[in-house]
Amino acid sequence: MNIETAVSSQFERLVAIWESSVRATHHFLQESDIAALRPLLLNAYLPHLRVVIARDETGVIHGFLGVDQNRIEMLFVDDVSRGKGVGKLLLKYAVEYFGVNEVDVNEQNPQGVAFYQYMGFVQVGRSERDGQGNLFPLLHMRLG
Repeated sequence: MNIETAVSSQFERLVAIWESSVRATHHFLQESDIAALRPLLLNAYLPHLRVVIARDETGVIHGFLGVDQNRIEMLFVDDVSRGKGVGKLLLKYAVEYFGVNEVDVNEQNPQGVAFYQYMGFVQVGRSERDGQGNLFPLLHMRLG
């Protein structure tokens, strides 16, 4: 698995990975939430972040990570690739090469919370609302 900088022509694939991952882990989201987030991800979020992808030797992208300064803004792995070390590889890369040490994770996503805890992040705060103002509590985590 190689880590590479994402290019805009790959963003449609990244949105598909995002949706696959969200459907597997973000059970608190409604169809309308996913539909509202999809164009934001494609047109507002991905173009403004430093994004890297995990791609295998055949060229298939299995996951991606978006960073802003020292903060992970998004880390998603295709559902069929979950549990195979893709997220861990992306996170370790971001820590080593981008110096990331902070992340917000949905409290209602216990798999995500457990992943970041396993990777050494500890909760340092909590917000009742997400970045869009929705009532999806966020846990603020920092690398311990």
